[in-house]
Amino acid sequence: MNMEKLLYDTYGYTEFRPGQKQVIEQVLTGRDVLALLPTGMGKSLCYQLPGKVLSGAIVIVSPLLSLMQDQVAQLKKMGEKSVVAINSFMKTEDREKVWNTLGNYKFIFVAPEMLVQPYVLGKLEALDISLLVADEAHCISQWGFDFRPDYLRIAEVLPKLGNPQTLALTATATNKVTDEIKHYLKLSDPFVYSHPMDRGNISYDIRKFENDNEKQEALMTLVAEYGGPGIIYAGTRRKSQELAERILALGIRAAFYHGGMEQQDRIFVQQQFANKELEWVCATNAFGMGVHIPDIRHVIHFQLPSSIEGYVQEVGRAGRDSLPSLATLLYAAGDEQLVESLIMDDLPEPHEIELVYDRGEEAKQLIEQGMIRETAYRIVSYWRERLPIEGTLNQIDQLRKEKQRQAASVRGLVHSNGCIRHYISISFDQETPDIPPNCCSFHGIDRSQFQSGKSEMKASPRGAWKERLEALLPI
Repeated sequence: MNMEKLLYDTYGYTEFRPGQKQVIEQVLTGRDVLALLPTGMGKSLCYQLPGKVLSGAIVIVSPLLSLMQDQVAQLKKMGEKSVVAINSFMKTEDREKVWNTLGNYKFIFVAPEMLVQPYVLGKLEALDISLLVADEAHCISQWGFDFRPDYLRIAEVLPKLGNPQTLALTATATNKVTDEIKHYLKLSDPFVYSHPMDRGNISYDIRKFENDNEKQEALMTLVAEYGGPGIIYAGTRRKSQELAERILALGIRAAFYHGGMEQQDRIFVQQQFANKELEWVCATNAFGMGVHIPDIRHVIHFQLPSSIEGYVQEVGRAGRDSLPSLATLLYAAGDEQLVESLIMDDLPEPHEIELVYDRGEEAKQLIEQGMIRETAYRIVSYWRERLPIEGTLNQIDQLRKEKQRQAASVRGLVHSNGCIRHYISISFDQETPDIPPNCCSFHGIDRSQFQSGKSEMKASPRGAWKERLEALLPI
């Protein structure tokens, strides 16, 4: 098969990006594949193009609604009509229509939580499925920086779906996470493609301050001097709102984004950002997946990321057009305490583990009462089916230690006295890449090339979008 002809005839591209052809060729041979391709390297093509050749349906397990919606929109934009996303936000009438015509769809996107529901699984069992895709596969690994317990159940449903060939895709994974993905997905002698994590067009800048006030003033200077579009990652929902309000007060178009917002509000902010009606988005790590904007010039971390993997994923959203882009990490003394507190909050507490073991499924009723958190319930429920309570307590303790190790690696990044690019590469067990111009703050950065002034923002009507933005950002 002439892969280049297939690519051109299908999508009009004349050449593959690095790694795409190797992965697609292995998929078309029927082999399980694990592909590690950095953000912006076109992972979606690795299942979209095989979909033009494989006879059955392609089921894509995707962790975020925004990510699903973006991928569905991209496929439809390229002329693919037989695509659908199954999620809890579907209207009842739309859901019934999809169930009645599910066999007509080639690409079926589904959240991991929906995949394991008996009704959904029953509908999928009736289909001829050629390929199951685990997108953002680091979510499968209990050590991954974005752990989702329902991803662990994917392997359980594979036999019910006829044991289809599996493709696991991720942008960032250490050797340990890679091994976890293979194990939990039960990949059979997989072909593994691992592209270097390094993005030579991104310059890494770390700045240190005595306190939070100094850091905030430095941030305001940065957003005033550097044109958007840019993303500012804040560690908490409250901080994302505070920073957005301060930037708005400077007369700069900005909005906040976090997981506690209504779905329609999150979609609204994404659309405004994509349409260049916002210069900056101040966000938690809930923002980014499914946001494919090629010319993001600057990603700023106002607070420390929880892991090197998460950091690389987030800064990788800059410079997808391969032009020079800047990743700035702002650090003030004491920031470590916040990140360690946040990552520990995600883990089940001993009393939550005991409640789930004592009450089983009835423990779910305690979520609304605030006695147990939903994520904790899902994690403990998974292990309850497999281990005695002592085993689960040990499992969570091991996970806590791993989270602490990840936090320590971020501290090492901040306080490293060497090349930042080198530190990131060895964190992924990869060889140190060549040092590009403007590599990092250790080697020196000519920041003038990033201070080209404001990017051209689209003028927007003062009507609906302005009222909506003011409702989101009362000041």
